Amino acid sequence: MTRSPLDLSALDLSRRRVLAGLGLGATAAGLAACGAPAGGAGDAGSPVRDGFSQADLKIPSGYEGRTPVLFWAPWTAELFAALQGLITEFNESQEDIVVVAESVGGYADLNQKFTAALQARAVPDIVCFPEMQWLQFYFSDALAPLDDYFDDSWNLDVYLQNYVAEGKAAGKTFVVPFARSNPLFYYNKTRYLEAGLPEEGPSTWEDLASFAPELAKIQVDGRPLAAMAFGSDDAWFAQADIWGFGGANSNADFEVTINEAPGVEWLEFQRKFIHDDKFGYLAQSAGTDFTSGITAGMRGSTASLTGLTAASEGVFEVGAAFMLAKEGQEKAVPTGGSGLSIVRADSKDRQDAAAAFFRFLAGPEQSATWHAATGYVPIVQAAAETKTVTDLVAANPNYGVALAQLDNARTADYTNWNQGSVTQIGAAQATVYGDNTPAQEALDALAPKLQEALDDNREDYESVQFEGWK
Repeated sequence: MTRSPLDLSALDLSRRRVLAGLGLGATAAGLAACGAPAGGAGDAGSPVRDGFSQADLKIPSGYEGRTPVLFWAPWTAELFAALQGLITEFNESQEDIVVVAESVGGYADLNQKFTAALQARAVPDIVCFPEMQWLQFYFSDALAPLDDYFDDSWNLDVYLQNYVAEGKAAGKTFVVPFARSNPLFYYNKTRYLEAGLPEEGPSTWEDLASFAPELAKIQVDGRPLAAMAFGSDDAWFAQADIWGFGGANSNADFEVTINEAPGVEWLEFQRKFIHDDKFGYLAQSAGTDFTSGITAGMRGSTASLTGLTAASEGVFEVGAAFMLAKEGQEKAVPTGGSGLSIVRADSKDRQDAAAAFFRFLAGPEQSATWHAATGYVPIVQAAAETKTVTDLVAANPNYGVALAQLDNARTADYTNWNQGSVTQIGAAQATVYGDNTPAQEALDALAPKLQEALDDNREDYESVQFEGWK
């Protein structure tokens, strides 16, 4: 079946395919690679782009006459409610701007909707894409540079520095950190204590394997308690896993290495853990099973900490530990979450208003409020010293674990810079977790697909001149 350019079911989102979807063709693709990213045809160097207007929005009663800013947010439920609280605070703090947020679902939903909006040329003013996946829209000239808005009180220095480089391309800033996170290992501390296991949880995969038989002695609905639930979308966690076995998905020379010995050892360990030892399983929703007490362990974002704590309150105590590594190997975790970008459209006034909102969110108290309400890291450095954060850590040490693990955070391998490859990694893991496919077989089938994507995107990634990759 032939897919239209905007059918993102395969999520093959190289710059050339995005530009093709916008009707710009190969010539524009070449210009985007070597021209000024902020410039479009006829407006080189300008942050404003004629022909692109604001998508429909409904201005709340009482805010008429202000400059309206539309924020397409990739969050639902409690996370979206927390964002709405900050927006209300901002809207009430001044009389010139009104920010209106619309929940679009998750990151993949935002990706698809924003791509379609660019084709229709009716766009939001603010978008929020994860990690390095904003680059495809940088290459399609969709984002405005932010550097001219920085001054002594608001600039990149206010943020945690291991997240800053991920928002820059070719020396300019297109993303400021906001909803940033790391993965954590969550465990049922109540069950661990019941089984006579260490209160601080496991530190290595070997620890977890030795704890699992003791946990299995506990019956839940007539079945042994599982030590861990895996998911079909665990690619982000897999980045920490393969690093923790001494490997990598790819190297600095854009060569895929995921199917080399360390990668095979990582995924084969997990295959045996699930299928041979029966200590884990592939869950439809690891989070649901964890809060239901079916499993004693799961991986999740720091952004899940607040929700998991609330969901388990009165039932069991949640524990949080660093992501696991093989014994003797260095621990590292990929940076996660997303940052804020301004969309290029027809109004400089709306862009200025969006930047004013970004400045507001970079306040220490606002950053602390967002952290406490969601579990996303307090991305503004000064937020860690606020009473909100210090009280939170004192009341729940899990937040302190999340903060301490920030020292291990680094940018993911190139394979994780586009959603298509991330989806393919997760699918390969799922065949191992669910179908008992040998790790070597699954990774050998995956590697050529990842290599093809890297080859397609290499020129683009090199042009970014990214300084934060390790």
